[in-house]
This record gives sequence, C-alpha cells and structure tokens, in this order.
Amino acid sequence: MQITKKPTIMILGSWHFTSSGLDGINTKTDNVLAPKRQREIEQVVEHLKEFKPTKIAVEVDPSRCDREIKNYQGYLNATYALGPYEGDQIGYRLAKEFGHSRMYCVDYWPEHWPVHIDHELMDTTTFAKTHNQEHLLQPLPTGKVTRDADGRIWIEPEKYEPMIDKYIRINRPESWRADHQGYIRAARVGLGDEYPGANWLVHSWYARNLKIFVNITRIIESADDRILLIIGAGHVFLVQQFLEDSGDYVVESPLKYLDTKGMQTP
Repeated sequence: MQITKKPTIMILGSWHFTSSGLDGINTKTDNVLAPKRQREIEQVVEHLKEFKPTKIAVEVDPSRCDREIKNYQGYLNATYALGPYEGDQIGYRLAKEFGHSRMYCVDYWPEHWPVHIDHELMDTTTFAKTHNQEHLLQPLPTGKVTRDADGRIWIEPEKYEPMIDKYIRINRPESWRADHQGYIRAARVGLGDEYPGANWLVHSWYARNLKIFVNITRIIESADDRILLIIGAGHVFLVQQFLEDSGDYVVESPLKYLDTKGMQTP
C-alpha cells in the first residue's frame, strides 16, 4: 500500500509580545528587546530551526500582508529593525535563516467585518454580568489583575519566566485544551431563547479560526511544504483540530523541538 506524502504544519502557540489590548484577557509583558530577552528569543529560534520550515505564517490578515512582506524585506536589507512582535522576533529570524523570500499572512481580521448578526446578540460578557452568569466566563490567570478605563483586563505575571519555558508550558496539550474549554463554557451564557455565548462562539470565534485554517491551506504548494504557524495560543486547539480532521496534513508539535533534554536558560 502506497503512503501519500502530506504537507507538514507546526503551530507555535504564542503570547503577544506587545499586547494591543484587544484580547478578552491581556498579559502585561516586559521588554522583549532587552538583552536578556533577546538571548532567550535566540535560544527559542535555535530550537525551532530543527523543524526546517519552508514557509512561515503569522497572525496577520492577508489584506495587510504587503506591509508584512515589506518589513521582512527591510529586515533582509538591514533597513528594518525587528520590533517587539513575535512575528518579527521569531518569524523573521527563522525565515532569514532558511532563505525565505517572504512571510505569509493567514489570520482572519479584516478592517471591516461582514455583518452576520447584531453585536448585542453576541455580547457574552455584558449578558453574563447582568444575569449572574459570570462563572461561565473564562477564569482569570494567576497574577496581578488590573482593569483600564475601557474595562480591558490586564494580567501581570507573578514571576519572571524564561521564554522557552513559557513556550513549552503554553504549547502543552493540557494548556491549549484548557483555553478551549473556557470558550466552550462561555457558550452556555444565555437564558431562554437568548444565546449570546453560542452566537459569539459560532459567528466570531469558530468562524475566524475556520478561515485561518482555510488561509493556511491556500499557501501550501507542495506535499514537501513544512509550514510554521506563529499564532496566539488560544487559536491552537481549533486550528489544529481543523487541520487534523481534514486528513490532508501532518501536524507536528513544537514540543518536539522546544522540550529537549539539557536545556540551559541564558
């Protein structure tokens, strides 16, 4: 029986090095451009090199990919300094290492979202707070919790954590499964014929991740492709599920490359 070779995809779940505050829960981060953090990033890159990617995809909408490609070209030409963004710090370094001509953008985050459903019918947080269902919302991670004037939640980590240790922690299956369970739990927000939690999960979260999956498939040109996707850790469960359920791709875990014996933290 002949075995058909399939493209390989590895998803590196990440936190956002510089948070835009757009997530439900945002993490305060220290300066990744500081020398110690730069050494830690170089260590992560050194481990990920063993995957030997043929393409690197980042969490940027395709409509804004021209800027991503321009910045990467500037980096190759030494006219662009890497910014405090995981796509720059990890993606650009790896792409340059393997002689890639460009970056690939696979997020679904258009400037103007098509209107499928009234926003109020998906306002899970407000409904939960006004109907005593806050226990169904995602629990806050450990750390110092603050809220800004706009109500955004920020978590300040309790202690310093080396980059590679954090990448190993958040890419373990139990970590991204716990993230996903939080989303599924929030689907229960609602009463009677009101389903704000389920509406948001279907029309926003599932729809976005399914389109990310489709965008990944669109950049694959050969069964020999080895795609590294760098994306927020909350997306890993669904995107990996879609890739595996399709039956068309091999999905590798980054732990195979990150969680090796005898690591030395710089």
